[in-house]
Amino acid sequence: MRIGIIAAARFPIAEPFAGGLEAHVWDLADRLRRQDHDVTLFAGPGSDPRLGVELLDLRRPALSDAARADVSMTAPEWLDEHHAYLQLMVRLARTAADDFDVIHNHSLHHLPIAMASTLPVPIVSTLHTPPTPWLESAIQVQDTCPVTFVAVSAHTAAAWSHLIPDAHVIHNGVDVHRWRPGSGGGPAVWFGRLVPEKGAHLAIDAAVLAGRELRLAGPISDRTYFEQEIRPRLTQPGIEYVGHRTQAQLAELVGDASVALVTPCWDEPYGLVVAEALACGTPVAAFARGALPELLDDACGRLVEPGDVRALAAAVDDAAQLSRAAARRHAVEECSLETMVGRYVELYGTLALTPV
Repeated sequence: MRIGIIAAARFPIAEPFAGGLEAHVWDLADRLRRQDHDVTLFAGPGSDPRLGVELLDLRRPALSDAARADVSMTAPEWLDEHHAYLQLMVRLARTAADDFDVIHNHSLHHLPIAMASTLPVPIVSTLHTPPTPWLESAIQVQDTCPVTFVAVSAHTAAAWSHLIPDAHVIHNGVDVHRWRPGSGGGPAVWFGRLVPEKGAHLAIDAAVLAGRELRLAGPISDRTYFEQEIRPRLTQPGIEYVGHRTQAQLAELVGDASVALVTPCWDEPYGLVVAEALACGTPVAAFARGALPELLDDACGRLVEPGDVRALAAAVDDAAQLSRAAARRHAVEECSLETMVGRYVELYGTLALTPV
């Protein structure tokens, strides 16, 4: 099939990944190309050229001093993305019928949704987030939105059900050949973006209470949070921040860990780090928020009440004793990239046979 994928423009679709969304889009585009589909990825500068990238035009407009002084002036980055997606959608309205069988949107931007009716081919849009005002308003531009929506979890589908009662649910998948089982037995691990909503500081507190060493890995996406909440805690014995790692390096770190701590302070739409840890054979101790209860069962993880650090500390030892083989098996059967891509390809094929 000929598939156009629209990515979020803020960060490149390349390693080391800025977050789970970038890793997800990279995996999807890469696996589709390996299956001999003709893939074009519309993404920001620095994205992996092996994915058939066409760069979004993020040229910053030259604004006068008078325009910048206007009280309605929005962030320059917002203007960049707005014009880039506008140009892309106008282009696809003219050319998509000749170039693509289906367009798959992962951008989180409102314009691919609001302008979907201008496209001569089907458009799929994956819901990676809870409802936002921009996307909700875009869905309501027309009485009937022509987009086929996919939610990354039943939890996310339920959150959008007031506007999208029929969203397909396709869980995100991880490449279980890249996220390979490790030996385990090492320090606990926390990995992800270092931002308040991911709650790394609570993972540190739980590890200290449990008397366990902890390694943290990931990009410092919020410097103020890191300096105020993470750096002071790094003075405690056995707590170490090991930096932002490539996927291969991260898989080795997670595979060597005895247990992975997952500490969301918001309702995770999916929770990719859970699937990645399980693929490495590493059991999970986590807060039961968002979609995480969909991803874990008693054979591979332990869930506690959100925000309860003492309960999480008590669950760490129990989780670390769980079968690593069971964790790996759960990931292969329920969270694999092959399963996810197969479900998307089936959906693409159905839509391509349906007149727009």
